[in-house]
Amino acid sequence: MKVSIIGGGPAGLYFAILAKAAWPAMDIAVHERNRPDDTFGFGVVFSDETLQNFEAYDPESYRLITDHFAYWDDIEIHFKDSVHRIGGNGFCGCARTTLLKLLHQRARALGVELVFDDDVSDLSRFADSDLVVAADGINSRIREDRRDHFRPQVDLRPNRFSWMGSTKPLDAFTFYFRETEHGIFIAHCYQYEPGRSTWVMETDPETFARAGLEAMSEEAAARFLEGVFADELDGHRLITNRSMWRQFPMIRNERWTMDNVVLLGDAKATAHFSIGSGTKLAMEDAIALFKALKATGTVPDALARFESGRREEVEKTQHAADVSLVWFEHIGRFWDMEPVQFAFGLMTRSKAITYDNLELRAPDFVRAADRMFARQTRGRGFDVDVDEPVAPMFQPFRLRDMVLENRVVVSPMCMYSAEEGVPGDFHLVHYGARAMGGAGLMFTEMTDISRDARISPGCTGIYDDAQEAAWKRIVDFVHERSRTKFCLQIGHAGRKGSTRLMWEGIDEPLEEGNWEIVAPSPLPYFPHSQVPREMTRADMDATLEDYVAAVHRAGRAGFDMIELHCAHGYLLATFISPLTNRRTDDYGGSLDNRLRFPLEVFAAMREAWPNRKPMSVRLSATDWKEGGITGDDTVEIARAFARAGADLIDVSSGQTVHDAKPVFGRMFQTPFSDQVRNEAGLATMCVGNITTADQVNTILAAGRADLVALARPHLANPSFALNAAAEYGFGDLYCPPQYEAGFEQAMRNAQRTREELKELRLKARPRHRYQRMREAAE
Repeated sequence: MKVSIIGGGPAGLYFAILAKAAWPAMDIAVHERNRPDDTFGFGVVFSDETLQNFEAYDPESYRLITDHFAYWDDIEIHFKDSVHRIGGNGFCGCARTTLLKLLHQRARALGVELVFDDDVSDLSRFADSDLVVAADGINSRIREDRRDHFRPQVDLRPNRFSWMGSTKPLDAFTFYFRETEHGIFIAHCYQYEPGRSTWVMETDPETFARAGLEAMSEEAAARFLEGVFADELDGHRLITNRSMWRQFPMIRNERWTMDNVVLLGDAKATAHFSIGSGTKLAMEDAIALFKALKATGTVPDALARFESGRREEVEKTQHAADVSLVWFEHIGRFWDMEPVQFAFGLMTRSKAITYDNLELRAPDFVRAADRMFARQTRGRGFDVDVDEPVAPMFQPFRLRDMVLENRVVVSPMCMYSAEEGVPGDFHLVHYGARAMGGAGLMFTEMTDISRDARISPGCTGIYDDAQEAAWKRIVDFVHERSRTKFCLQIGHAGRKGSTRLMWEGIDEPLEEGNWEIVAPSPLPYFPHSQVPREMTRADMDATLEDYVAAVHRAGRAGFDMIELHCAHGYLLATFISPLTNRRTDDYGGSLDNRLRFPLEVFAAMREAWPNRKPMSVRLSATDWKEGGITGDDTVEIARAFARAGADLIDVSSGQTVHDAKPVFGRMFQTPFSDQVRNEAGLATMCVGNITTADQVNTILAAGRADLVALARPHLANPSFALNAAAEYGFGDLYCPPQYEAGFEQAMRNAQRTREELKELRLKARPRHRYQRMREAAE
C-alpha cells in the first residue's frame, strides 16, 4: 500500500509512525511545506491520559517524547491579589520543535520518507497513492480547494491572541489576569523545557483596539506586554517567534473523507488553546485512523470507520473547547467575583472538571469554595456555619419572605394526566412524593389559565372551582408532609395548543376535538399545524383577565410562589421572539414592543399577588435559530421583568420554532443562566440536562445560578435531594419521620460508598511511565 501524507505536523507524522511500525512494507511519504529546522511556535502540552495513549500505541516514540518533557501536576491561578494552586491535574509540556524532531527521528528509523520544503497544491501528484492523508493544518489547501465536498464551517472567535515565550521558569500551568487602563489581559503560561515557557496572550477586541496593539510590531507588542505582566515576569523578557495577533478559528467539517483522501488534525477540526487539546486531538486522530485501518484492512472501510467512530469524541472535545473559550471571551462578567469563586469557575468552565472531581484533586480548594459560598449565604441574613460549611446545594436561599431549605428544585414537567384540567390522585402522589423527597422548591407543570389555553386535553388548569379545590388538596398535603415550597407555573399554550398528549406525538395537532387557538401572528407551529388566529386588543384584555383570575385562585389554593411561563414557544414567548411575532402595531417590531404584552400580564399578576410572596418568569434564552432571541437579548428581557417585580429568572431555551437547531449536552443551558445572573445581576434558576448532585454543586459554587432545577432525575428518583444529602453526609435535611430510619441507613451506606469510590478513582488515575519514574525518585 502506498500512503501519501500532506503536512508534517504531529498528526501526519504520528500516523506515519504507527502505520509503518505495524506494516513495515507500506510505502509512506510525508510531504511538509516547511524546512526540517524551521522553528515556529513554542511549547505543546499533553495530559496524563493522552500520554497513556501514546505509551499504549508506540512505546518508543512515547519514550523519546517523555524523556524531553517538563512535567507538572498543578494549575496556578493569579487573580487580583490572590493565588490559588490546584493539584492533581497531570500535564506535561515540550517544545513544539523538539516534538517534531523526535517524531522525525522515529519516522526515519522506521523507514518513512520525509520530504521537506514541498508545498503540495495538486492532489494529482498522488494519483497512484492508495491513501492520501491531508494533515496540512488550519489553513488546509486540500480542504479549501474542495470546500463543496468537505463543507467546512469556520467560526472566527472575537478575542485576539498572540503566542509568545519567555525564559521565566514555571512549575505549574499558570493563568495570570491583569486589568489595565485599556482593559483586561490574560496570560496562559506553562514551562516546556528548562529555561523556556510558553505565554499565550489573550484579550478582547475592545481592549486590543484601545491598547493600539494592531499598529505595533511583534517586538513593540512584546515590550508592551512585558509592562502589563512585569510582576509576573519578574525581570524575564518575552520572546517572539512569528507572534502575530490572531483570532482563533473554530473549524468543523461536515465531511472528513473524500474517496481515498482523509482530513486529519487541524485541517479537520480545531479545539481552542484554552483546553490544551490541539496537538492532543491531532495525535489521537492519527491513533483513530490507524485503528480503523488495522480493524478493516481496506482504505474505503477504514475511512468510513474512522469518520463514524471518531466524530463523537472530536465533537465532545470541541464542545468543551467552545464552552471554555466563551468563558475567556466574557471575563468581565466574572471580574467582580470573590477570587476563590473566580478560580472555581475557571477550573470548571469546560465541564470536564466538577465539584466532586476537584474534591478528589484539591480538597482544600473545595473547602475554601464551600466557605466562600457559606459566607455569601450568611451575608444574605442566614445564620450558617462558615468554618465547617455544608455543600452549596444545601445552603438556604430566600426570595422575598419565602425561605428555601436548599437549592434543589423539582423542575416543571407536564404530566398530561388531568381530566378537564383537574389534577387528580396521580398528581397528589406525584407532587407529594417529590416534596417528601427533600427538594427546597417544587414547580407544578404548566397550568393553564383557560380551557382554550391548554396544550393538550390532559393539561392541568386553574380556571374553575374544581381545579382550584384539587390544587388546594395537593398544596395542603405538600405543606403538611414536607418543608418544600410549592410554585404554580401559569401559562397559555398559544399556537402550540390543541395538540396531542406527549406520548402520542408531542406538539402534533389533535386529529379531532380541536379548539380555537390564538397567537400574536397567524403562523402555525408546524406547516401542518392548526393556524392560530391573530390576537386583537380585546383578546389580550380577556387573556390578561384570565391570568389575574388564575393568580387569585393560586393564592386561595395556598401556593408559596407563582411563575409566569414566557418560554418554549407558548403564547407569551411568541410575543417576545421576532421569529413568531410579525405584528406591525405597538406589540410587534422592536424588543420593547414585543415585550409590551408579556410585561402587562406580569405587572397585573404582580399587583394581584401578595407582596410578601415571590414571582418568577421562565424565559427561552435563545431560540437556537438565526434571527431569533439571543443571550444578549435575554439579559435585557430579564432586566425588564425584574423592573416589573420578578424575583427570579428561570432560564431555559428553545422550542420556539420547530426547525431550531439546539446544541445539547451536559448542563447545556447553564451558560445562559450564567450570563443573565452575572451581567444583569439577577437571581437565576438554571435547568437543562442537569442530572447529578455533583453538577448542582458545581453550578452553584461557580456562581452560574442561585437555584438548580432537575427534571428527569426527579422522575426516576423522587428522593433525589434526600439521596444527595446522604451522599454528602448532610443529616440536617428534613425527612418525614416515617422515612427517617431509611434516611439514616442511606447516610451510613452513602458515606462508606463515597470513601470506597474515592479510593478507587485515585487508584484508577492514569499512571504512565514518566509518573512511575517520578514517584520512584521521590
